[in-house]
Amino acid sequence: MSNAPAASRQPFPAAADCAAAASAASHSAAARPGGAGSCPNALAGRKVLLTGGTGFVGRHLLPQLLAAGARVTCLVRATSRTDGLPQGAAVARADLSSGEGLAAALEGQDICIHMAALLFGLGWQDYLRANALAARSLAGACTALGDAGPTRVVLVSSLAATGPCATAPGVTEGTPPAPVSAYGWSKLLTEQILGRALGARLVTLRPPIIYGSGDKGLLPVFRGVRLGLAVSPGAGRDFPVSAVHAADMAQAVLCACKPEACGVYHCSDGAVYSMAGFCRVMGAAVRAVTGRPRGPVRILRLPLPLMALAALASSGLACCADALLARWPRSLGGGRLRRAPNWNLDKYREARQVGWLCDNSRLCRELGFAPQVALEAGMREAAEGYRREGQL
Repeated sequence: MSNAPAASRQPFPAAADCAAAASAASHSAAARPGGAGSCPNALAGRKVLLTGGTGFVGRHLLPQLLAAGARVTCLVRATSRTDGLPQGAAVARADLSSGEGLAAALEGQDICIHMAALLFGLGWQDYLRANALAARSLAGACTALGDAGPTRVVLVSSLAATGPCATAPGVTEGTPPAPVSAYGWSKLLTEQILGRALGARLVTLRPPIIYGSGDKGLLPVFRGVRLGLAVSPGAGRDFPVSAVHAADMAQAVLCACKPEACGVYHCSDGAVYSMAGFCRVMGAAVRAVTGRPRGPVRILRLPLPLMALAALASSGLACCADALLARWPRSLGGGRLRRAPNWNLDKYREARQVGWLCDNSRLCRELGFAPQVALEAGMREAAEGYRREGQL
C-alpha cells in the first residue's frame, strides 16, 4: 500500500497542546451553526483502517464511515467472513496477535480505528492474549512505520478501564482508573501500550453498555426478558448504569476522528438508568416485536452470593470443557472453546459493584457529540434485529 501524500495528512496536536486544543474545540463547538450538537464531516476522502469491522459495533459504524466519504479498509483475520461487509469497504488480512501483515495494512492510512477486542474470556490469560497482544502489535507497527503510518488512532476502550461509579453524572476523564475485572485491566493496559507508543496521536473512547442489533452480549438478557424474567444484581439496590446505542457509539467514533480530538472521552447517551428500568424498557420493546411476554417483566434482584455461585459454576464448566477440547485431536474437533460464557467470574466482579455511570459532557462539549437514539427506540431496533436474524 502506497503512502498518502504528505499534504493530505492532517496533523495531530502535540501532547503539550492537548489542553489548548480542548479549549479551542469547546469554543468552536458552541459557535458553529447548530451548536455543539452538530458533527461536521471531517472524513471525506480520508483513508481509514478499521479493526473489528465485522463485529457488532462495526456493523453500525461502517455505513456511517462510508456515508461520511471515508475510504475504509476492514482489517480481518484469514478465517473471517466478509460477505456481510457493505459495498465500498475494502478488506486487508492480518493477524493482530502476531502482527503479521499489520504494517502493510497500516501503511498510508490516515486514521486507524481499533475496535477489535475480547469481551468474554475464561481468565486473565485470554484477555491479555487477545487485547494486550493486539495493542502491542499495533503499537509496534505504527512505530516502525513512523510518518508513513496513521496520524490518528482511535481506540474504542471501555468504561471498565475507568471503574465503577454509582453517583450521577458518573466518572469523568479526570477520575483515576481503578478497574475491577480482568477485562477492565486488559483494556487499561491496551490504552497504556498504545499511549506510550503513539502519544497525542491516540484518542480513546470509553463506552459503558453498548446495545443494539447484532449484539451477542445482551442476547441472553433479551431472551430472558421474552420469557418475562430479568435479573438485577444484588438485593435491595438499584444498580445504576449508563448505556449507549451502537448507532450513537458509531457517531462518537466519527467525532473522535476530528483533528481537535485529544485524550480520553467517556461516551454514553447521557441518561442514568437503573438495571431494573433498563430491563423493563427492553421488555416493552420485545413485547412490541414478538408479542411476548404478555405481562410485565419480573425483575429478580438476586443476592450477590447466589450470582457468585452461578458465575463460579459457569466458569468452572467452561474451563473443564476448554481443557477437554485441548486434549481432543484437532481432526475430531479439538482445540479451544470457541467462546466463553457470557456470565462468568470476571463479569461477576463487575456486577458486584455499586453501579457503572460515566459523564459524556466532555465529548459533547468539545467534539459536538449529540446522542440521537433514546432507550425505547434503541431497544426496539435491537429487538427487531434479533427477530430478523431468527435469534429472538
